[in-house]
Amino acid sequence: MSALGAATARLRRPRPPRTLAPTRAVERLLAGNAWLVFAFLYLPIIALVVLSFNDNRLASVWGGASLRWYRELVSDAAVLSALRNSLIVAVASTVVATALGTAAAIALERFRWRGRRTFDGMLFLPVIIPDVTMAVMMLLFFVQVFRFAGNMLGITGAFGLTTIILSHVAFNISFVAIVVRARLAGMDHVLEEAAADLYASPWQSFRHVTLPLIAPGIAGGALLALTLSLDDVVITSFVAGPGSTTLPVYVFSLVRRGVTPLINAVSVLMLAGSMLLVIVSLSLQGRRTGGERRRDGQRSLPSA
Repeated sequence: MSALGAATARLRRPRPPRTLAPTRAVERLLAGNAWLVFAFLYLPIIALVVLSFNDNRLASVWGGASLRWYRELVSDAAVLSALRNSLIVAVASTVVATALGTAAAIALERFRWRGRRTFDGMLFLPVIIPDVTMAVMMLLFFVQVFRFAGNMLGITGAFGLTTIILSHVAFNISFVAIVVRARLAGMDHVLEEAAADLYASPWQSFRHVTLPLIAPGIAGGALLALTLSLDDVVITSFVAGPGSTTLPVYVFSLVRRGVTPLINAVSVLMLAGSMLLVIVSLSLQGRRTGGERRRDGQRSLPSA
């Protein structure tokens, strides 16, 4: 009976799934597909960078390598003004949106209060709704605010950098909150409870335990907000005023008049800025991961 039972147990034991090794034809097909995807993604970027050094005024006709358009870019007052406006808007909106988005994520993940579900659903609206709808909403909102301030308070307002910053904060809060909330969801609650058991106040627990653990999420949300603010065109064009043109809006206005290598040079500048943000994000994540691995290794060492 024991041998029969052992045989029955072996028959009932689930067999591991069989893995089929891909044939050489399948491997070549997958490799070819990968190269096609990479070419589709990166060939336009390579063409943009190469044509930005074109000496000819026609962007599609090669006239020799030259730094002419980069020199014009540095000496163009309109481009420099638009770049300055973009940096002011991006930095200011990122700081405010990161602070508010982090607070919203902590409130939603750590506390239970009336209206939480409604607030949670409304927080996703800027991510879901189209940019044109968001732009019209912000335009109507500022028109009503300026009308109320003029009629009731006697204060006149106008569209400018302030309205752009507030608009960018409005849609960046959601993205920051989503990233930080995902980090909070993967965090161990026992660490905060241990800090409370060691007589740490709520502020001390947040400062020394919660904040360092969610710092990569906050940095990722801030970089995402900075990138979205630097790239926004639709919402900015609706709420911008005279003298507050940002770099993406300026590039869009240049495209409407005709593509020149100057547009390519400006686009390469924006591409370099985006790549720099990605490198900074990967560097921060690498340092954070390396620090966690070193701490885990030290914990696993046996005590003398």
